[in-house]
Amino acid sequence: QVQLVESGGGLVQPGDSLRLTCAASGNIFGIYAWSWYRQSPGKHREFVAAIRPGGNTVHADSGKGRFTITRDSAKNTAYLQMTRLKPEDTAVYLCSAEITTARGLVPYDYWGQGTQVTVSS
Repeated sequence: QVQLVESGGGLVQPGDSLRLTCAASGNIFGIYAWSWYRQSPGKHREFVAAIRPGGNTVHADSGKGRFTITRDSAKNTAYLQMTRLKPEDTAVYLCSAEITTARGLVPYDYWGQGTQVTVSS
């Protein structure tokens, strides 16, 4: 059993910063890529950022220069540092990770339940 739990969301004002955390736990052999997505009511799930096994990162244009994804492999945790937040960043932010539970298995995508970020004055 593997779980991903996001935390760190909340209500902030435009221009503020937040750091989201995604912690993986359970029967984990290896974690490969981490990703953050977001979803607003009535909209499709939107890619936000990803960090690859080698450490390379990809950020969507919507957050480029403002959002930064990082990871702490020793803690099985990923982070999304968000700065200069805008009202249009309001969404549920979801974490995904490619995880294997034993040697030789193909990584499987696990998802957390999400954390709400609301940017409003």
